[in-house]
Amino acid sequence: MSKAKYKEWLEEDNLIRLQGWARDGLTDEQIAHNIGIRRETLYAWKNQHPNIANALKTSKEVVDMEVESALYRNAIGYEYTEVKEIIEKDEQGKDRKRIERYHKKMPPNTTAQIFWLKNRKPAEWRDKQEHELNHKGGLDINVNWGE
Repeated sequence: MSKAKYKEWLEEDNLIRLQGWARDGLTDEQIAHNIGIRRETLYAWKNQHPNIANALKTSKEVVDMEVESALYRNAIGYEYTEVKEIIEKDEQGKDRKRIERYHKKMPPNTTAQIFWLKNRKPAEWRDKQEHELNHKGGLDINVNWGE
């Protein structure tokens, strides 16, 4: 690879392309593949060129926040309005559009709740918990529950 190749990725159009790939959830390895470089080269570019690092970082952060928000909404449940467009024939046989709105409730999702708690409060919610028992004789015993 030519050392000058990074220069083309500093151009506005290519920075936008990098942002799009990051926003779409591509890993650094996949992004490097799309550019035609090795992952290590991409890491070097990120260290040497703040524009490239920022394009990738800010886009990934936005997507992570959106996913966190969606996970949270699913964990606690939410309400939404569903809109249906219905096409009917009128008396003259012409198509007539009618809009129906439905208020719906999405119940809390137990799997999302468990995932959230295991990751946000691992000491209390992980499957494997460690407990320390002290014996009067000074012997420390570690017990792993759930193995």
